[in-house]
Amino acid sequence: MDVFVARQPIFDVQKKLYAYELLFRSGESNGFPDIDGETATSSLLSSSFFTVGIEKIGAGKLVFINFTEDLLLRGTPQLFPPDKMMVEILEDVNPGSDIVRACQQLKDKGYSLALDDFIYSKQFEELLYLSEIVKIDFRLTPVETLGEMVETLKKYNCKLLAEKVETYDEFYQAVELGFDYFQGYFFAKPEVLKNKDLSSSQLGMLRLISKVNTEEFDAEALAKLVSQDVSITYKLLKFINSSHFSRLQPLSSIRQAISFLGENGFKMFFSLIATSKLSENKPGELIRTSIVRARFLEQIGLELKKESSEFFLLGLFMSIDAMLDQSIESVIGNMPLSERLKEALVSRRGELFAFVRLIEAYEAGNWVAFRFVLKKLGLTGKLITSFYLEALAWADSLD
Repeated sequence: MDVFVARQPIFDVQKKLYAYELLFRSGESNGFPDIDGETATSSLLSSSFFTVGIEKIGAGKLVFINFTEDLLLRGTPQLFPPDKMMVEILEDVNPGSDIVRACQQLKDKGYSLALDDFIYSKQFEELLYLSEIVKIDFRLTPVETLGEMVETLKKYNCKLLAEKVETYDEFYQAVELGFDYFQGYFFAKPEVLKNKDLSSSQLGMLRLISKVNTEEFDAEALAKLVSQDVSITYKLLKFINSSHFSRLQPLSSIRQAISFLGENGFKMFFSLIATSKLSENKPGELIRTSIVRARFLEQIGLELKKESSEFFLLGLFMSIDAMLDQSIESVIGNMPLSERLKEALVSRRGELFAFVRLIEAYEAGNWVAFRFVLKKLGLTGKLITSFYLEALAWADSLD
């Protein structure tokens, strides 16, 4: 059975990462398979989280996990540590006495509860008093209803989380309404597209990225380019001497580091670090998402025996517009990238665009669209999930 696992960030009012929601589905359905506590170790939950580790996949942050009514009644959340997890009660759960009793037991054992896709109804009152967080679909709920709901929920002493916040305008609107947490891809969209010029340092960094990726591989010349930026030099040497490479003798020069990584390895690493500098004033999750995408697509490129460095740049630059608050046309158009890359990133079409759709669908947990692209590309869900989990671990290790 293929198992798909993805995570979505949840932010606080300061746009700092608060938690991740973990999305996992079997390849055959959009729900949990029928499991109980005795068989969990050999089914979806075990293969996804007991093997990988809930703390590892959540990068040490609190994780939100959806549970159906049956799983709540069986006490399945107790398979996970209470200090690492928010138990999400799905919207179709019947808030009857059995569920209230099961949730009270979880609460007594130290678990925190959240109500998912919540629409206010008096029958949920007992669960509201037990819940720490109430999640509301920001796009499906009318603005006037949102205001009323916020006021009504104040008496229950729970925090409010706005789901599907896709633009900065929606984020600021949700803040004004009184929401405490925010989930959606607003952080990966440009905040301002008009009357904003790139700073000289940003322009310099873009030129440096372009030059490194178009220069012939000359370790000496590239070392001189890299040495122009002290922070990049430091990160390069720190990375090359990390446990990731298990070196017996540390490398002490840029020249040695570049030679050790090789042409593709160095260019990818440099592009990653330089791109992260472009988004220093942005939520940290933006660059982390870009790194995950880059590593994820790089592995797919290797699997398909394609140019993996091109796939790496494809993933890395998918949110370059959000990093610079510029249209992607203006940013990518001025970079010496391949026409295939430009076509996929700017025009959203062409041979490489299928891979953009693949990672976008995976991140969103849109498993129907994901399986469609997966089949088109001739890849397996099991392979993709292993690539994604490895990409998460790699990106988290670079913090």
